Amino acid sequence: MNLDADDFTLLGLPRSFALDRATLDAHWKALQAKVHPDRFAAEGGTAQRVAMQWAVRVNEAHQRLKDPLKRAAYLCELAGVSVQSERNTAMPSDFLIQQMEWREALEDAGSAGDVQLLEAEVLGQRQARLAKITHLLDAQSNPQQAALEVRALMFIDRLSDEINHRLERYEDGL
Repeated sequence: MNLDADDFTLLGLPRSFALDRATLDAHWKALQAKVHPDRFAAEGGTAQRVAMQWAVRVNEAHQRLKDPLKRAAYLCELAGVSVQSERNTAMPSDFLIQQMEWREALEDAGSAGDVQLLEAEVLGQRQARLAKITHLLDAQSNPQQAALEVRALMFIDRLSDEINHRLERYEDGL
């Protein structure tokens, strides 16, 4: 095994956005069982420290690949295209308009029902964006366009969090 291997290679998976979660988890568990520091207790401190490095690396790979947003950004980066979410906020123009409409709808929502309708729309858009990212990365090998979609998906996830907070306020009677 190589600590510098990409996450897919490390976990013995194809480099693909579309991943079967059960397969990912099975590969992670099998590898984690091989590198767990407790297996090296009889070999001394140095072997345990190396095993700990491996265990941390395997866990990091699993965490990155199990999250669709992180996995998409990682695949873009592996292809040489940084998502640059902190510095680059460029998104598809149609999505920018949609963003403003969703923000206004959340501000104007007068009931939990209004917020729930918005939530359903946003979640539908999230699923559509994930499908588009799958196509862009796995079928078209277009990480540049996928990076735009990843940034849009980041916004959707933040908006979903805000929607959930708003719904919690309605549940709490605020």
